[in-house]
Amino acid sequence: MTQTHSGLIIKEQSGFYWVAANDQQTYMCQLRGRLKEAAKTSDIAAIGDRVTISLRREEGTDMLMGTIEQVAPRKSALSRALRTTGKRGAGKAEREHVLIANADRALFVFAAAQPAPDLKMLDRLLVAGEKSSIGALLILLNKVDLGIPPALETILARYERLGYHILRTSALHGDGIEELRALLSSGISVFTGPSGVGKTSLLNSLQPGLGRQVKAVGGASQEGVHTTRDSALVPLGGGYLADTPGIRSLAPWDIEPDELDAYFVDIARFVLGCKFSNCTHIDEPACAVREALRNGEIARHRYKHYLELREELRDTYIIYNR
Repeated sequence: MTQTHSGLIIKEQSGFYWVAANDQQTYMCQLRGRLKEAAKTSDIAAIGDRVTISLRREEGTDMLMGTIEQVAPRKSALSRALRTTGKRGAGKAEREHVLIANADRALFVFAAAQPAPDLKMLDRLLVAGEKSSIGALLILLNKVDLGIPPALETILARYERLGYHILRTSALHGDGIEELRALLSSGISVFTGPSGVGKTSLLNSLQPGLGRQVKAVGGASQEGVHTTRDSALVPLGGGYLADTPGIRSLAPWDIEPDELDAYFVDIARFVLGCKFSNCTHIDEPACAVREALRNGEIARHRYKHYLELREELRDTYIIYNR
C-alpha cells in the first residue's frame, strides 16, 4: 500500500531531495517524471518548498524511498538566472535557479571591511529580493569590530531610508548576535552574499558548531571553491536557516529591461512623474528620475548600478529573443 505524506524540502543535492515529512521522519525523494520535465527550465522543487510525497520500499531492503508527486504553490522564490549546459534548459540559454522557496526573510550578508562591501552586488541582491516577494529584506553588515568608515555609514543611512533594516554584527565580539538570533527564531530565513564576509563565524556565534553543520549538509558535491549549488535548511531555534554558497555574480531572473526600474525602490517612486510612460531614465526629456538624481534624492551609485544592470538585461533580452 502506498503511503502519502506532506512535508518540507530541507535539502537538495544532485537531483535528490530530502523531505521532512508530517510523520516526523525525513525521506530521500526524487521528482515524479512529469515534474522532471518541468525542472529542465526551472527549479520546480527547491529547499523551502511544501510538497506531497508517496513512499515505496526499496526491493530487498527496509529503506523507504519517496517520490515528489506535487509541489504546493509558492508564496515567494529568491531566484537567479543561470546559463544552461547539456540537457538542462530544454534548449534555452538560461534557466531559473531557485536559491530558496517560501522564505520569510532574506539577509544579504556583507562585511564592513576585509572585504569592503560590494555595493553593486548588494543592489543586485536587493533587486532579486524585491522580485522574489519575500516579506522582509535585510542587510547584515558583519565584522563591525573592524570599524565602519564614515563614508560607508552615510551610504548605509540611505539604504535605511529606503526601508531596508540594517543589522550590524561582529562574530568576534558578539555585537548584534542576540538581535539576530531572535530574528531567526521562527519561519524560514536565508543568508546569502559574497564569500569571505564571515558567514560561517556568524553561524557559529548563533549556535556552536552551526557553521560546520551547514557545510556538512549543504556542501557535499562542490565542483570548485564556492561553486556548489547544493542547499539545505538547518533547524535553528523554532525556525529554519538556509546558508547559500558564496555568490560571485548574480543575474536576476525574469526581469525585462523596461521592468527594472520597478525593483529599484528609490527609482520606482519617481517613475510616474516622467513625461513618457516608456522612459528609460537615460536621456529622455522631462525625466523625473534624473531630476531626482540631480536633487540628491537618488544616490548616484544606485543610478549607476541601475544603468549597468539595465544594459546587461537589454543585451540578454536581445540575444535570447531573436
